Amino acid sequence: MISSPTAISMMTGVFHFMAIPFGPILAGRKLGLPPKTVNQEQRPRKPCGYAIVFALAASLTAPLDRAGAENAENRFAVLVFTKTTAFRHDSIPDGIAAIEALGAKHGFAVDNTEDAARFSDSDLARYKAVIFLSTTGDILEPAQKVAFERYIRSGGGFVGIHSASDTEYQWPWYGRLVGTWFANHPLIQHATVHIVSPDHPSTEALPELWERTDEWYNFRTNPRGAVQVLATLDEATYSGGAMGADHPIAWCHKVDGGRSWYTGMGHTKESYAEPLFRLHLLGGIESAAGVAGSCKG
Repeated sequence: MISSPTAISMMTGVFHFMAIPFGPILAGRKLGLPPKTVNQEQRPRKPCGYAIVFALAASLTAPLDRAGAENAENRFAVLVFTKTTAFRHDSIPDGIAAIEALGAKHGFAVDNTEDAARFSDSDLARYKAVIFLSTTGDILEPAQKVAFERYIRSGGGFVGIHSASDTEYQWPWYGRLVGTWFANHPLIQHATVHIVSPDHPSTEALPELWERTDEWYNFRTNPRGAVQVLATLDEATYSGGAMGADHPIAWCHKVDGGRSWYTGMGHTKESYAEPLFRLHLLGGIESAAGVAGSCKG
């Protein structure tokens, strides 16, 4: 029995609200637009009158589970791995911060680590994708490599950023996962990137000719044929290119039941503050996690 004056007042308010005609509200909802797709800010629909009533009524009898509400906001989780045993990029903290900001805005949880012990079956199972952010050198022990291979084969996702291709040269499976390995690079300079697969989540928001400054990698082999090339580098627009007219710089492919996405960009701190580069990363992360788009490669 409700005897509290406060509770009676709240219930009165609820029933008063229920007396409002819902026809105009429901008709108005027909004019609403659906949420935007990936790489654009999600806009949730406004709740209808009945939903508000039920929420108000429920609030009178149930406590707020804050932790559950926070967890419900995240669609998936990713692990950012930044271990290095060779050159270390000073842009790694900027990359972590950018990915965390993307997660906060677009609804995915972000953990980061340099602890290779996290590469176990139980730990990796928590994540839809593992992001190698400017890793270098040999970074995993044999048992950790086996666990990571099992993770990908069970449908996990891999995101490689910049020097992820300068990693684990003696691990053939990893070379196949990332697509190819780094060879060398000229000095940081301005260049033009050609978007050749504009329908992928990581490229759909980018201009066809994308001009930006970065450290431009040459690779040991051209991955075309084994991957879907998303963007190529125009060697006529900078000095030091060594791959010729076909110089892939971002790509994706399916590997052993899992998903792989790689970009050779992301050397500089400034990269991670660029809105377009962040959209590039967002689409790559979401596609590797299996929640947006698909790769033809």
